[in-house]
Amino acid sequence: MKKNSRITLVVFLFVSSVTTALAQDTPIESATRPRTVMVPQAQNPVKTPQIVAAPTTPEVETLSPEPPAKTAAAVEENPSARAAAFLNATQVRSRISEAERMLKSQPRQTALASPQIQFVTVAALERSTGRIHMIYLSKEFFLKRDSEVTLPSSLGTLVSVRVLRANGVNTAVTIFDSAGQSFVPLVVEFPIEKRGVFKEMAYYSSAHPALLSRDLTNTGRAYVRSMLDLAAKRLRDKGVLVSPQLIDIAERLCLVEHVDHLRFKNENRAALYDEIFSLYALNELDTYRYAVSSAGAGGMVQMIPWAYNLVRQRHPGVGLTPDFVVGMRTHSNALQAMLLYMHDTWNDLAANSEVQYAMSTKLATQEELMAAGYNSNAAKLPGYLRRGGSNWRSLIPRETQMYLQIYKSVDSLVPMKKRTAAELQAAN
Repeated sequence: MKKNSRITLVVFLFVSSVTTALAQDTPIESATRPRTVMVPQAQNPVKTPQIVAAPTTPEVETLSPEPPAKTAAAVEENPSARAAAFLNATQVRSRISEAERMLKSQPRQTALASPQIQFVTVAALERSTGRIHMIYLSKEFFLKRDSEVTLPSSLGTLVSVRVLRANGVNTAVTIFDSAGQSFVPLVVEFPIEKRGVFKEMAYYSSAHPALLSRDLTNTGRAYVRSMLDLAAKRLRDKGVLVSPQLIDIAERLCLVEHVDHLRFKNENRAALYDEIFSLYALNELDTYRYAVSSAGAGGMVQMIPWAYNLVRQRHPGVGLTPDFVVGMRTHSNALQAMLLYMHDTWNDLAANSEVQYAMSTKLATQEELMAAGYNSNAAKLPGYLRRGGSNWRSLIPRETQMYLQIYKSVDSLVPMKKRTAAELQAAN
């Protein structure tokens, strides 16, 4: 892994034009459906005014009036500042909300018709004092893996920023001050644009190493499970009963869908799964809001438009959101669509003689068939079973073969409590 040379900035100077591009961690084949976060498309150079100093941001809370050199005394005088270095999931969410409010309240240049699209702002927590700093970066830098820069924060502290994984709003960074103390990146303000035109401002928290904890992972796992159970209950209330086995499979797919294949091959898999669950804890209802694949699959459940429209046609009484993008960005709606799709897919597969034979002879399991069917074309599975027999897995697309490997790994490394029909009924 190459490391860019360190750049020391005495004044906060940005280049006048940048061309943004997504630096993805995983090379994508044309036949695959990648799980990446949407980033702006390439843009034409835009002339922007020179920025000679980082804009100041008003502090929301007054934790200590002393400068950074007196942080030890500040921590002793302020219990909340001392606790800032040890945040549980609830406290992290609270500080993220605070940072987002600060970002949204920053003064804007009123002369501009729309926000600047070339810059991003990272709100980071100084552990020792509990202060939140704003760090202003060019999008070009932010989207370049392993890039490093040293610059002053909005509060005048010199910090070094290094990009670990460049992936749009989900880019992970590390931040240290001159004394080597780690800052906690809380949220990024990321302008989303298309062909140089501003679309919306994204506020997102990546799974930065400084944020990760067992408590955060467990909170994310609980979030996914509770949201799935809520979606299943809403479907039951509308007369659609989804089996507990399918809901259990869906719970794993909410993780599998977002596992980067290259990282799965090269990194600690259990840590990778914890990171994904942490994203759910950090962003909750906005998790994977901006995740769009090259095939148009979107959001938490990565469903493609034609599948979503098919589910809506088959189940008009459920009342799924007509707009695909809005429907995928809304977790409760997206999970209902996911469960309906899996419910219909399994009913079709279970009625097929090839599938019945494969199941009775243990050539395939329901989990394998549903995972393969969710990732690729479920209608082709009976043909794979007929032609391949016990080797049917070698006939499915390569990406789906990897998908099944990831599913199997998740099943072995991430224990999940099985649901029962009685438990689901009791939830009503």
